This record gives sequence, C-alpha cells and structure tokens, in this order.
Amino acid sequence: MTKPIRIAEVIGKWLGGGVEAVVMNYYRNINRKEIQFDFICDSDSTNIPYEEIKKLGGRVILIPPYQKVVDYHKKLIKIFKENKYQIVHSHINTLSVFPLYAAKCAGVPIRIAHNHSTTNKKEWKKNLMKQALRPTAKMFATHYFCCSELSGRWLFGNKEYNKNNVFLLNNAIDVNKYKYNEKIRQQIRKDLKIKDDVIVVGHIGRFVAQKNHDFLIDVFSEIHKKNSKTMLLLVGQGPKEKEIKGKVKSLNLEKYVLFLGQRNDPEKLYQAFDVFLLPSLYEGLPVVGIEAQASGLLCILSNSMTKETKILDTTTFISLEENPNVWAIKTLKMLDHYKRKDTTDEVREKGYDISKEAEKLENEYHKLAFSEVSIENGVKEVA
Repeated sequence: MTKPIRIAEVIGKWLGGGVEAVVMNYYRNINRKEIQFDFICDSDSTNIPYEEIKKLGGRVILIPPYQKVVDYHKKLIKIFKENKYQIVHSHINTLSVFPLYAAKCAGVPIRIAHNHSTTNKKEWKKNLMKQALRPTAKMFATHYFCCSELSGRWLFGNKEYNKNNVFLLNNAIDVNKYKYNEKIRQQIRKDLKIKDDVIVVGHIGRFVAQKNHDFLIDVFSEIHKKNSKTMLLLVGQGPKEKEIKGKVKSLNLEKYVLFLGQRNDPEKLYQAFDVFLLPSLYEGLPVVGIEAQASGLLCILSNSMTKETKILDTTTFISLEENPNVWAIKTLKMLDHYKRKDTTDEVREKGYDISKEAEKLENEYHKLAFSEVSIENGVKEVA
C-alpha cells in the first residue's frame, strides 16, 4: 500500500484561533489515506487537540517559539531533513519567512506561504513588525496561498495576484454542523439560564487587540441602555480578557455579559445567539463570520475586513469610524425585521462547503507533490 504524502503544516502558536480551526477543518475532511499532516507548533502552544490528531493519523511536533531564532531555525532544519518533506505549508502570515527559510536550507522543494490576515493602523506596534517582514514573507516561498483576495493582494502584491500566482483557498466549514436548530437553541439558552424573550448578542474570538473587544463592550452598553432585555455572550480567551472583564464591571454590566471561555462547541453556541457582532480592526477572512452566517444569524461586521465575508444579503458592514451608539441603533433596528432561517444552501453556493473545498486542496497538494520541481528537488520560484 502506498504511503500518504506527509505535509508539514507550520501553525506557530496553537491558541485555539481561527487559523487553527481552518486547518483542522481541512484535515478532518481531506482524504487522509493520500494526504497526511504533521502539525509543527511552538512549544508554548495551548489547546492543541493531540488526541484527535493522533486518531486521524497525524502528528504534532513541538519546536522552540520563533522568538528563540537560532534554536527555532536549527530545530526546523533537523525536522524537515529527517522527515524528508516534499511540501512545507506555513500558515503564519508575514512570519512565514522564518520556517520557509529553514525549509529551503533543508532542501524542501515545495514551500507554501499562506496568508490569513491583513493589518490595521490602530494596532501600530504590531504593524511595525508586520510591515518590516511583509517584503520578506514570500522571499523563500515557491507558492503563495491566501484565504481571500484582500489577504492575497496585501501580502503577495497586486501583480502576483493578477497573474493568478496566488491560490485562493476558502475558509470552508462543515456547513451541516452549523445549520439552524431550534431545539439546540432552546437547550443551550436553558443551560445558560437565558430567558426566551432576551436578545443575545454573541461574539467568538480571542481576547486580543485585533478583535476589538473594548469597542464591542461599548456597543453592547448602548444596546443594553436601549433594551434592558439583552445579554452579551463572549467566547474565547486571551491576554486582554482580564482588562475587558474590568471594563464590564466598571459599566455595571456584569449580570448581562457572560464570559464562556474557550469552548469546543461553537456550533451549538451560535444557535443561542440572536445577532453576531464582529467589530475587528482587521481580518483576512474570519471563519467565525462564515460559521455565524451558516447558522442563519444576523451578522454585523466592521468594514475593516474583506467584503468576501458577506454571504447573506442580511449581513451588514459598519465602519469603525461610527460611534458605538450608531452600531447599537442599527443592530436593534435590523433585529426588529430579521427572521432567522436555514441558510446552509447559500453558504454552499458561495464555496464554503468543506467537503468540496477539501478536495480542491487535496488536488493542489497532489499537483505540487508530483510537479516537475518536486520530482527534480529543485527550486522553482513563482514567476
């Protein structure tokens, strides 16, 4: 029996975020008899699903965090050489320069830089490193991947994107898993002690500056002033969680804001929401936005993300230049006229069904693995 092609998926710090969710969605649905993944993760990662990966035939390989540059580089070269990978697929955006340089040093023929993100001027400290690494991110890559046109053009440039040198891979999901289900909705709300007549504002995302929780709390505060029968559910964890809890307390909203922590059942939690708010400073293409729309939710997003995120006609973008009160007014007004329904067919039609997209990725991996460059073990840069 022929062994599957084993691909090194460089994840970076596994913290239970959107990128990890996307890669796992593909891994669960790809033909693992032909394609297998090794997940290369920083040793200070959290929430790695070791058991599931092992059960599916994959491996988790821990390495020093990239901040320890010398150890990181040496360890990666050793791993890449020992496993004789044909393909290294890096998912760490501008930081891909580091693992792909190691891959080149190790003689890996196919080196994929995959961009899942963009940037925003409000996060200027983080931007300094992003902008500094941006010109080098594709330096050692032989192939470019992205999750949206915006993320593809941002990192790889308009010229490369227009020449079709960037492979667009949608942040696809198991659409059926998120289908609107009234029974699950009632059960989750019962578990959380939320009454039927309460409007639930939901958000799923790590507590980091990018997700803009500070603004989200201001928006909910305005919503709650206008309608006291409202609650905010926050799902996730992260370094800014303590700060956000402090803000909630200072606004006397503790009874109306639930911090649910890191959860492994987001598909059930979406059912309990009435509206999904995502006021991110920037996004490549947020997988939570796709999941929420597949759940039939009214979604209100910041206009700082790619417009490809909009699948349903009811999904709305609002500028972050608008004040929280404007967001609150628009949210409540739209809810007045919103009727939830099964939207899974619409999500499928837009190309976000993982069963189809996984096949697309599988075919691309096969094409690359058996390409001339891979067979000859040479180096073929993107034209």
